[in-house]
Amino acid sequence: MRIAPLADVKARLSAYLDECNAEGPVVITRNGRPVAVLLAPQDDDDLERLLLGRSPRFQAVLDRSRKSVAEGKGLSEKAFWDAVRKRPDEGKDRP
Repeated sequence: MRIAPLADVKARLSAYLDECNAEGPVVITRNGRPVAVLLAPQDDDDLERLLLGRSPRFQAVLDRSRKSVAEGKGLSEKAFWDAVRKRPDEGKDRP
């Protein structure tokens, strides 16, 4: 992981994109303090995970789900997969 000042990243963005794709994330600093991370997703699933990980709406859904499970309202793994199998196909590809 490399650390780079914002001014340098702005001046050589294309080179930093190539670098983060080959060598990993680049921490971007402003006045010596980290302000952003430049990283290249490996595939569409990786991109989706990155976006969901930063989504306040998705995090709220996870928090509600964790609370529900903690209160004993969750499904067992078997019950979950049984419910998934019984769900009507909505035209989407599923594994």
